[in-house]
Amino acid sequence: MLIRNAVLVDAEGRRRGDLLVEDGVIREIGEGLDAPDGCEVIDAKGCTVMPSFVDLHAHFRTPGFEYKEDIESGSRAAVRGGYTFVNCMANTRPVCSNAAQAQSVMDEAERIGLCSINQCVSITKDFDGESIGHLRALPKNLRFISDDGKGVRSSKVMFDAMTIAAERGLCVMSHAEDMDLSPIDYRLAENLETARNLYIAMSTGAHLHMCHVSTKEAMEDILTARRRGVNVTCEVGPHHIWFYDFNYRVNPPIRQKADVDFLIDCMLRGEVDAIATDHAPHTAEEKEKGAPGMVGLETAFGVCYTKLCREHGMSLEALSRMMSARPAEIMGLNQGLLKPGMKADLVMVELDEPYTVHAADFAGKSKNTPFDGVTLWGSVCRTVKSGRTVYEKTQQTNEQ
Repeated sequence: MLIRNAVLVDAEGRRRGDLLVEDGVIREIGEGLDAPDGCEVIDAKGCTVMPSFVDLHAHFRTPGFEYKEDIESGSRAAVRGGYTFVNCMANTRPVCSNAAQAQSVMDEAERIGLCSINQCVSITKDFDGESIGHLRALPKNLRFISDDGKGVRSSKVMFDAMTIAAERGLCVMSHAEDMDLSPIDYRLAENLETARNLYIAMSTGAHLHMCHVSTKEAMEDILTARRRGVNVTCEVGPHHIWFYDFNYRVNPPIRQKADVDFLIDCMLRGEVDAIATDHAPHTAEEKEKGAPGMVGLETAFGVCYTKLCREHGMSLEALSRMMSARPAEIMGLNQGLLKPGMKADLVMVELDEPYTVHAADFAGKSKNTPFDGVTLWGSVCRTVKSGRTVYEKTQQTNEQ
């Protein structure tokens, strides 16, 4: 594959030129590159080529809840949104607490061939809140453990889990929610759990990743801990920088304007590692009954480009850092930058034409989004995985 006439943008800069892909990796970047015999040539005039996006936090509902989403439908949603790698949480049925179950999900994604998946393993076995012996038996390719869906209530259990994580090089992904307090005060529930886990990470030396940070206080504590040498990374969701004082049930909730402003300021200063969707499919009936969450893979880039770049002046390079380079680095992937030798996982985006979100047209099974009908900028027109086009936008409309 040879991509010509491109504006090439990644976390390290931008340039104009051509990009040559061979054997699934980027071979050369320059001007006026020759196309090898039989090479597919793509004219990128009018488009920007970036590294494809990496999502640190999503739910593909497999196994057990495939009526909401499955590996194939989730993968189609991912590549339509420009993602070629997704990190899936463990709150499935059964809970993903062993290597065999995790590997089966990852193998199915590779068989489908659209989007690669890392499957997290639960911190406690079957979310029982106590058993962590399975963490010592995880193979080296399973490095991410998560309590997302049901937090670890016991500080002693979390301390022991982080001790194992530090010994074995695991990343502990924390959904910060004190389950005893969340029915009373969800803000306090997030802030207290964040502080607890930061102190445990400080004591154990574990790599702690804070998921979907939504409050000013939680982010302040993360930044303070980082300055003290704690090995902590963090993510923010697109919906938590778009909405405030808005009645749509997600977990953690939509916050106040002061929280949104502070999170955006942190992003503009480069203090947030990653943007993660927390893609959480539910049926319409489940949402009517109060199920928390929204789908996000198909709208994330447009939301973030519109809010951060067009409204707040963030550079596209900085956005690429949070959506590609830094999450790829956290996951240990050979992608996320436009460099020879990097995996040729790419996305082509159109930045200068607005489009309207139509949830009914989503590739995923579930349509639960508050962005339905919203006008955004920055649409994905092509997604490339290992040098092969896995999504291409139809030309009949400017709607995503």
